[in-house]
Amino acid sequence: MPAVSARNRAACLAFLAAAWLVPSVASAQDTTAPRAGEGDNPAEALPGQQISSIGSSLPAKGDPLGLRGTLAERGIRYTINYSGELLANVAGGLRRGGLYEGLGELRVNVDLERLAGLQGLSFSGNAYQIHGTAGISRDFVGALDTISFLEALPTTRLSEIWLEQKLFDGTVALRAGQLAADTEFAVASYSLPFMNSGFPTISKFDLPGTGPAYPFAAPGVRVKWDPRPDVTVLAGAFNGNPAGRGGDPERLNRNGTNFRLNDPALLWLEGQYRYNQAEDAPGLAGAVRLGGWVHLGRFDSQRVDGLGRPLASPDSNGVAARLRGNTNVYAIWDQQLYRPEGGDANSGITAFARIGGAPGDRNLIDVYLDGGVVATGLVPGRPRDLFGVTALFSRLSPSGRRADLDSELAGLTRGRRSSEVAIEATYVAEIVPGWSIQPDAQYIIRPGGGVPAADGSLRRPGNARVIGLKTTLTY
Repeated sequence: MPAVSARNRAACLAFLAAAWLVPSVASAQDTTAPRAGEGDNPAEALPGQQISSIGSSLPAKGDPLGLRGTLAERGIRYTINYSGELLANVAGGLRRGGLYEGLGELRVNVDLERLAGLQGLSFSGNAYQIHGTAGISRDFVGALDTISFLEALPTTRLSEIWLEQKLFDGTVALRAGQLAADTEFAVASYSLPFMNSGFPTISKFDLPGTGPAYPFAAPGVRVKWDPRPDVTVLAGAFNGNPAGRGGDPERLNRNGTNFRLNDPALLWLEGQYRYNQAEDAPGLAGAVRLGGWVHLGRFDSQRVDGLGRPLASPDSNGVAARLRGNTNVYAIWDQQLYRPEGGDANSGITAFARIGGAPGDRNLIDVYLDGGVVATGLVPGRPRDLFGVTALFSRLSPSGRRADLDSELAGLTRGRRSSEVAIEATYVAEIVPGWSIQPDAQYIIRPGGGVPAADGSLRRPGNARVIGLKTTLTY
């Protein structure tokens, strides 16, 4: 592995020591910790979203003074998650090199009905401490797709903070506050074990400020309606830019406390249908989700100015035409392919597929696809270990590709972007409940869509090979 920078060497050594300090043991509990911002309530975990706590392996269940139990009796629960990663680009991309990045999360959930007698009302809030070196995708590979879900500017950041009121015997839940859309919308549940899963690349690039998704949240409201146990309808309205204009979004809203309210709205709608989720279900489990978002702001044309002239033309004023509104539609299918005898909806072999599309005249990416397969509990003596393979495809929009051709013909640049493909293979091994180790390998084809490097050499970044090791702790 290439050398890691000196300022991260101590963290890397500590991580490696911790990774192998405890011998691997088989467990009857789930292995994969929830992602940041997910898993508020284990009873409400999505299919494929597995939750456990390392507290079950600690003396006195991790609560020697009884404080955690006392708080829980009063409706106050807290969760501490930590994920740390060593990642290295060993070939291709922009340059070779390695880094360490880590994410600590504190989440507090309060049942206000139990604490204060306010029927159906609850509170939740979470904050991140992000550290290490951000940017294996950006600085080493030049990739569009995020290689690691954890990638973000090192900082301490407020994420979500909201109140939720349940109505009509719990079939309707109204949530308001600062919300992250990626905890509920456009989630392919069986994709969650992968390091490159998360907010779809198409929404990340097509929404202002990368949208209300990790590491951001934005003021908004969300309504959840469960007309039947197997059907859910989600509707949300968010402030349409979590960061603001004029620079790197993560620097504009570095601590998550901008609380912007005056940007054009982002409206989101999703319908979900789940089947065979119970342990005694007669068939294989699965879920279908159909959804989309509408943004009410204005967006720059990918190719032309306000008079319809190519931006690369000498006659252009260089100011992109402003187009009204933006949309995205998507479909997601999670499907269990094999359920062992006595297994639940997360066991055996599962698969997922996700597809999204957006207008090409105002968006960098107009088509996005991903899919994968996960096998859980198939290693003898390792009932909760899992192995998976996934692939992501992001297509650069036709307008963006024509703009590249315009620039090439004008002698301004050389090379046209096309698409990017990322392939990941991963293995999650449980050390004890709530603690997992995850070796990972990724192969990125045409990083950045195949655009030449920005160093003036006209060299296209080669297909990149990234290896990594991740540890996850949940308490």
